[in-house]
Amino acid sequence: MRTWGPLTAVCLGTFMLLLDVTIAVVALPDMARGLHASLSDLQWVMDGYALALAALLLGLGAAADALGRRRVHVAGVVLFAVASLLCGLATGPGMLVAARGLQGVGAAAMFATTLPLLGSVYRGRQRSMALGAWGAVSGAAAAVGPVLGGLLTDGPGWRWIFWVNLPVSVVAICLTLRVVPESRGAAGRRVDRAGTAAFAAFAAALTYGAVRAGSHGWTERGTSAAFVLAVVALGAFVVVECRVADPLLDPRLFLRPAFSGVMLGALAFNAAAFGVMAYTSLWLQTLLGMSPVRGGLVFVWLSLASFVVAAAGGRLLHGVPARLTIGGGLLLIAAGQFCMAFLDAGSTASALVPGLLLVGVGTGLVSPGIAGAALSAVPAERAGMAGGAVNTFRQLGYALGIAVFGTVLTSRMEGTLPHDAAHGLAGGAAGALRGVFGEHALRAAFASGLNAAAATAGAVAAVAGVLVLVLVRAGGDGRGTGATPSAVPVPKGEEAAPAASYRR
Repeated sequence: MRTWGPLTAVCLGTFMLLLDVTIAVVALPDMARGLHASLSDLQWVMDGYALALAALLLGLGAAADALGRRRVHVAGVVLFAVASLLCGLATGPGMLVAARGLQGVGAAAMFATTLPLLGSVYRGRQRSMALGAWGAVSGAAAAVGPVLGGLLTDGPGWRWIFWVNLPVSVVAICLTLRVVPESRGAAGRRVDRAGTAAFAAFAAALTYGAVRAGSHGWTERGTSAAFVLAVVALGAFVVVECRVADPLLDPRLFLRPAFSGVMLGALAFNAAAFGVMAYTSLWLQTLLGMSPVRGGLVFVWLSLASFVVAAAGGRLLHGVPARLTIGGGLLLIAAGQFCMAFLDAGSTASALVPGLLLVGVGTGLVSPGIAGAALSAVPAERAGMAGGAVNTFRQLGYALGIAVFGTVLTSRMEGTLPHDAAHGLAGGAAGALRGVFGEHALRAAFASGLNAAAATAGAVAAVAGVLVLVLVRAGGDGRGTGATPSAVPVPKGEEAAPAASYRR
């Protein structure tokens, strides 16, 4: 327990917070029926969590260096547990969205402190083993999410996808307090509150504008105001970060083509690989009549392919430049999404399998080493900043993907259905619409919308893949790979093993 107890404690928190990114996907139809939620409500159930996680990850990481990493981590687990309880007790969509946002704040505190805590406890070979186990748990959480969500939703009900976090949280808190020592960053570092607030405002306004565009249009006054606010907040963030002594993210790093390419790849990766998944789940359950368990099992093809490729790639792709695995992986994700863009009224779940396999292979290439590629593109003293940035961009990409692809979905459906009917159908209200429009018309409309969303996701991944291949080469990338050993950030000033010994 003294040796591996800290790893167990940290991995429990990591598993929970990453599980909750995808576990709600297959429960969305039941949530819509139980809470009378609209499409935008469902989007915010997913986005509220991812957005809070992305917006606060960098800021809470800096705060933990000053206040104590274990203290912030435990506070995050407590907040995550309380928010999970509130999610399960939600009586309406507004309460659920608010609780999901609170859950995301707790998740950000946990995620920001996981690697620094491991880095403060383990050295040398043990550190490599600990980080490898942490990476495996991270991948398993994403893979298990849809299946576990389906089992819980089909069994005791959708509220249990949140309540299941409570006993795990109690164990994680007790174990952390018992076996994980406190650690801090370099003395005298200041918390960049202004930068944190500016980045949170930027991310929230940008996502809100994309969600609002789906129901009110891209040129509507409220939508335009949200995008203007996002631009202003981004400008303020850049100004603040260029002036403070301890920035969250130094804007000058983006002058390095390799760093810009990897950040663009991280943003596009989570959006393109996972942003359409929620709407695919709605199609499987509300139009094809699949149960939550069967709907969740459809995504196992993606999870299995990702796991196999990531596991095998560590040996087979060792020494392959990161630009090839990340850029090539994004191009495979694009191919997979394009394969899923040919649905029609008669399509079944089997039509998704080839595309899901391709997306899974691409995910297995991109996910394990993208952080290492970011670190190899910056000076060693910026390693922690780069590691936090790549996780932030991945979660922000997921939030934007949910918003943008939902807007694309409904816009395409409005070509054959009235506005309210298109949004009701996308929100899981197929039952009430069948008597008005007929089963065939609804299936054709939803399939058309999914095709547009998948094609858009494919285009995003394809453009990002090409830019990664060009920009990372221009920046002189390291010799990492999507599955080979790569560097991870460790606490500043503490002894570190060679970067090449870390595995993700």
